[in-house]
Amino acid sequence: MDYGHELVFGTFLTPTIDQVDRVIALAQLTEQAGLDLVTLQDHPYQPRLADAWTLLSVIAAHTQTVKVATNVANLPLRHPVVLARSVASLDLITGGRVELGLGAGGFREAVAANGGPELTAGQSITALEEALAIIREVWTPEGGGIRFPGKHYTLNGAKRGPAPAHPVEIWLGAYKPRMLALTGRLADGWVPSSGYTGPDALTAMNKLIDEAAVEAGRDPSAVRRLYNLSGTFTGSGGFLQGPEPLWIEQLTELTLTEGMSTYILASDNPDDIRRFAEVAEGVKESVTAARAAAMAATSAAANAAGSGDVHPTNNRTAGSAVSVSAPASATFPVVPTPPSTERRSDVQVWDESTRPTGPALDPERTYTPYQLSSGEHLIQVHDHLRAELEQIHDLVEQVAAGSMGVGAARSHINTMTMRQNNWTLGTYCESYCRLVTTHHSIEDASLFPRLRRADDRLKPVVDRLQEEHLVIHDVLENVDKALVSLVSGEGTLDDLRAAVDLLDDTLLSHLSYEERELVEPLARLGVM
Repeated sequence: MDYGHELVFGTFLTPTIDQVDRVIALAQLTEQAGLDLVTLQDHPYQPRLADAWTLLSVIAAHTQTVKVATNVANLPLRHPVVLARSVASLDLITGGRVELGLGAGGFREAVAANGGPELTAGQSITALEEALAIIREVWTPEGGGIRFPGKHYTLNGAKRGPAPAHPVEIWLGAYKPRMLALTGRLADGWVPSSGYTGPDALTAMNKLIDEAAVEAGRDPSAVRRLYNLSGTFTGSGGFLQGPEPLWIEQLTELTLTEGMSTYILASDNPDDIRRFAEVAEGVKESVTAARAAAMAATSAAANAAGSGDVHPTNNRTAGSAVSVSAPASATFPVVPTPPSTERRSDVQVWDESTRPTGPALDPERTYTPYQLSSGEHLIQVHDHLRAELEQIHDLVEQVAAGSMGVGAARSHINTMTMRQNNWTLGTYCESYCRLVTTHHSIEDASLFPRLRRADDRLKPVVDRLQEEHLVIHDVLENVDKALVSLVSGEGTLDDLRAAVDLLDDTLLSHLSYEERELVEPLARLGVM
């Protein structure tokens, strides 16, 4: 799910004490390259590392625009009142360029060895929750002295202030369920690291954050999703193991499907930082284009519904967006896109009458808005593909009119989502799982096996969907072959139109079938 956050890119630098000049230079390079954020780890028990807040202050003095943040601050060795005033002071000095990454203190033995509290994991989380409340109280200038009778922190009339220059966000480093729930309830952001949490784990962890946010009466989009990245530009595939285009593609997918929106590169290599700046620009362009296409598709559908007409491409009617819990009576609350009534091609690549169906709806079952959101997201992903299909038709007509060359049209089509997906896992599954298919088997990485395991009545449907994905792959290849043939003079524009028309019929039929069969199981089974 794309939460719509502004994209932010930054660096995660190692504050080595005997190379602080180099660290400052890398921070300046971060700004010069056009990135937005410089972060430092905070391990006060490590004498080989510079004190994070001291070094962040110097970095802020040597830069003008980048924000600075701990990634993440070690709470047990930094009392929340003192920490709150340190953050606010630096934020005031820099004109609002500070955010606070905060952790419960994972290295408990090192904390204890340096005079910090000896806490269990559970106690550390309770202390963190208390600290969040205290920090925000200190930043709130109104009211009298702060009185806080906590289990780990007790305040008896502590003075408030100073208030920071801007609403400082608190990002929590969290991995376990209880910490993720705390993040959803109280934090402004979540900051995991790819070395500990790979892309395949984000869906489940995001779900825990979202559920906790909803339970607390918050919109899940109130929590920014950050990601510390480890990778190489010289690899040959895998997650962030390859050149810039691979990084752009994968981070774009993470933004649109997992809602990650702040990417922080863990590298002290200047060349990596420069290349990451190029990645940042590419991701911003790709995400902007995808969001615009999704908005256009949604707007077109809404306009059509308001006028009593149907969607010009997919005949979709109103009702796919649901914001209340509702029973699955005659129809499911999230309305699947109806199949197109218009056939562009005389060729039929499959027999639609043989498609299996899943279990019947339970008329007594109700669904929460959060449960319904997975089906809504499936339709949103499909709407993006439908919008791209319209773009392909438009490109063909531009070629016919002579305003675009065939090579340019082919290049444009090859950058589209429907062309990038390999169609062996499915549109929805691809959007969540493509990042990890090079490391995991299909059985581990895809959505479909999860659906099979959760409800074996879905097996015939899932099998058929996967069979159709292979057919769609061939249809896409035929479009490419038609483009190549047109360039070589062996094919005609009519051949290209015929190939695109077949893609239109095939893709729209398949997307409609997938929505019809999966929107309810996605809500009922919770296997996003």
